[in-house]
This record gives sequence, C-alpha cells and structure tokens, in this order.
Amino acid sequence: MLTQFARVAGVAAVVLLLAACGKDNTTNVGKIGVDWTGNDIAIDSVEDPDVKGVVCHVAYFNRSLIDRLQQGNWFEDPSYSAIDCAVSGPVTVGKISLSAGGDEIFKQQRSLIFKSLRITRVYDKTNNTLLYLAHARELQLGSGKMSLSAVPLNGVDVTWTNGKPS
Repeated sequence: MLTQFARVAGVAAVVLLLAACGKDNTTNVGKIGVDWTGNDIAIDSVEDPDVKGVVCHVAYFNRSLIDRLQQGNWFEDPSYSAIDCAVSGPVTVGKISLSAGGDEIFKQQRSLIFKSLRITRVYDKTNNTLLYLAHARELQLGSGKMSLSAVPLNGVDVTWTNGKPS
C-alpha cells in the first residue's frame, strides 16, 4: 500500500514539474464547459515577447478527471488547437528570426513527456506579414494538427528596433 502511494506521489510530482515547464507568457481569458464530465475548452491570450502590440488568442481542449478515468490515457490531452492573432496597439518589432523556421513564442505540455502545444512566429518578408502557427509537437508520431493566423503589417504603425528587413 505504501509503495503504491509512493509511486502515485512520484508520478504526481513529475506531472507538476513538467506542467511548470514551457514559456508562460499567457493569460487565461475564458473557459467553456463542453460536456457533463467537466471537459473544457480553455482560451488564453499569448503576448509575443519580441513583437510588442501583437496578441494571439489560442483555444485548446482540457480533459477532466472523469474523462481521464473513463478513457484511460491519463497523462495526455488532445492536440487540437485554434489561434487568432491581431494588432492590439502600436507595433514594435524586436529581434526576431527571419529564417523559415521562425521563433517559438509559446510552449505548453499536453502529455507527461511526448506531446506539447506550441506557437511559432514566422515573418513573411515578401508580404510584410507575421504568421503565427499553433501546432502540436509529438515525439513519437508527429502531428498534422495545426492552426494559422496572419498579422499583416502594411498600414500599421510599426517600429523595427533593428531596422526593417530589406
């Protein structure tokens, strides 16, 4: 009995530790209950740490304890997410990556070890647009689940701290 309790306590400690990992530049703005078991859709605002004046809202599914008991798969949440980003004031673009791989601005664990929800910013120089991609990263099988939002910078008050890319 004591050994089993120690295992459960150890797993709980690891879960809490991993939950604390990731970039925490979010504010919870909404939580919508979707069924009687307590499953929710959470809505968070995510500020881009390197682009002031742009905010993204990301929605994702949170499984309840009842759902985890019914379905098994205790330590995993679905990969589905949705994102929308907009200009919220004067835009100041700091040091951002201009590469095709962009910059990761948000990360949240969606399982104990293997899966995370991420938001990556990519600058489309040709169209002067910031692209924000919400996607799952899965260690084993990968994931095709994603959502994209575009923030055009044309006609917006934009300051480039390192000079606008040519």
